[in-house]
Amino acid sequence: MRPQLRLALAALAAVLVIALVVVAAVGGSGRSSGTGPPTATDAGSGFDGALLPAGTPAHDFTLTDQRGRSVSLREYRGRVTILTFLYSTCRSACLVIAQQIRGALDELGPGVAALAVSVDPGADTPAHVRAFLERVSLNGRLEYLSGSLAQLEPLWRAYRVLPAGAGESAYAASAPVLLLDRDGHERVLYGLEELTPESIVHDVRRLEDG
Repeated sequence: MRPQLRLALAALAAVLVIALVVVAAVGGSGRSSGTGPPTATDAGSGFDGALLPAGTPAHDFTLTDQRGRSVSLREYRGRVTILTFLYSTCRSACLVIAQQIRGALDELGPGVAALAVSVDPGADTPAHVRAFLERVSLNGRLEYLSGSLAQLEPLWRAYRVLPAGAGESAYAASAPVLLLDRDGHERVLYGLEELTPESIVHDVRRLEDG
């Protein structure tokens, strides 16, 4: 091999190594404070999901569930609660989120609450919501909450989730699944790529034991 070619290949290899290090560092630094779920603290907490800063109260709301009942987040104080954001006409991301939550509830039982807030109130008709919940085996196990845009938009901004109108890819990149502790504080955050039934079960039990 000619010396010039050998030097060029060595330089290219060095650039690739530097690029990989930068990507790894950026990827491990957490999400920005723009779109996307709330920013998590450093790992190493003993939780499978990302631990959120202590004492962060959840943004309260009062919305309407799939049966027309008024539901306030305050009602769930005293129980560990799974909170997420869905829309019933979603083709893939919402199904994955719902199925992971269902898998966790299968093991956890009725002591844990599960709430989903609509990100597409226009399309989330009672018929669509019922069909969605039946499809993912969450009928009677998850409260599917909706309301007016005036009620929902502040929640979407607070949790930095993009509504269905932004497109499914943008929604999926921003959609959070959160665990709230018995005091109503946000404690654990999952992005779609970290979400599994096992991780939810592990972290819920840690919060219940704590």
